[in-house]
Amino acid sequence: MGCSSLQGTGDKGYVSGSGEVVQVEPGQRDEPISLTGRDLEGDPLSTSEFRGTPVVAVVWGSWCAPCRAEAPDVVAAAEEVGDRAQFVGINIRDGSPEQARSFVRTFDVPYPSFYSPDGEAMLAFSGTLTPNSIPSFVVLDADGRVAATIIGELPSRTTLVEVVEDVVAEQPDGQRDGQRDG
Repeated sequence: MGCSSLQGTGDKGYVSGSGEVVQVEPGQRDEPISLTGRDLEGDPLSTSEFRGTPVVAVVWGSWCAPCRAEAPDVVAAAEEVGDRAQFVGINIRDGSPEQARSFVRTFDVPYPSFYSPDGEAMLAFSGTLTPNSIPSFVVLDADGRVAATIIGELPSRTTLVEVVEDVVAEQPDGQRDGQRDG
């Protein structure tokens, strides 16, 4: 299926991915991604402010049934990872910020989210995500380069945590399970 094709979306408005994890070796990664926009409160937000720390971009919408189903696992993964990586949401196609804020309150989402009702924020991930890649996850390394993706519903909290921990462990000062890598 081509990037611009809506074939296969049915009446859902999103592409159902398999939840397969794709990891990119450090030497094969493209240029850093920088996403700048507004959060759910209208305040400026940029992935560049998190450079030096891996970032987990979570693409979601309050209207997306798989996003709602996986939200407790995503929140648990963010809490388990703690400050070893920064989670940031990308809310797309919600009609108002209030719809998105309601989702955040309902699921006690602890990280900020870009508000992108037109999906424009997805353009930063061109070649990695399509405008209909929801739900999906992109793990950026500490330099802001795509290190891993999970397109589709999250297989499990553990899957996301392990992918993030692999990227954290690449850092010179990366620690995994309390042990210093070296």
